[in-house]
Amino acid sequence: MTDAWSLLEARARQVAAFYGGLGLLAWDVGRNAWLPRRYLRLVIVGFDDMGVRSLLVANTAAMFTGMVFALQAAVYLSRFGADLYVGPLVALSIVRELGPVLTAILVGGKVASGITAELGSMKVTEQIDALRAIGVNYVKRLIVPRVWAALLVFPLLTAIADFVGLVGGMLIAVYERQIDIYLYWNTIFYWVVIRDLLTGIGKSFFFGVIVTLIGAYNGLAMTGGTEGLGRATTATVVQVSVAVIIADFFLTKLFLIL
Repeated sequence: MTDAWSLLEARARQVAAFYGGLGLLAWDVGRNAWLPRRYLRLVIVGFDDMGVRSLLVANTAAMFTGMVFALQAAVYLSRFGADLYVGPLVALSIVRELGPVLTAILVGGKVASGITAELGSMKVTEQIDALRAIGVNYVKRLIVPRVWAALLVFPLLTAIADFVGLVGGMLIAVYERQIDIYLYWNTIFYWVVIRDLLTGIGKSFFFGVIVTLIGAYNGLAMTGGTEGLGRATTATVVQVSVAVIIADFFLTKLFLIL
């Protein structure tokens, strides 16, 4: 019983240390975000690493998600003679939830693990200590540009993924269920309003910040050399997925209230 309690206490301390350290890092990033210099070149490099190189992953997942959702929706809606609602059902599901969440989990896991690996390797080789020694603000130099890049990348990737997902749903609706293509798009434009689109895009801003901060924190906090770097990278992928799902619930509640 004592061993179980000690293990639970140690685990609680680890969780508290993680969220406390993540909060302190978020404070440092927010405090340094507006200070000169801007490191625009690093923001552009981060945009390429996070966005351009993740287009294939995000769009492939969005395409087949839209196709699967349209296939399932069409089968059950046809029982009630409501095939014309396949488009709005697919659109609302993708635009409000599936688009931003799947993009954040798939792209975020890739991006955050890469940040953890890079910063962790810099810590192992004492490059971060060297930056401190010469007076460089390592938070401003290494983390803030990635946060700015994520704020640009994740909304754009989400918007593209939304469109690709709707096209995937259209392929199933038109060629599998013989629904008129004009009816598909017209019902979408009738039922889906700007608020629905902005809800999904708004979530992606928060997801981008969460993903980047988790990846950066795990990279800076890792211990144990190269073996610890592997554990930190694996933990980052899991933590990003869980954090995105939890944040999605609270953001959904928030946007429903607003």
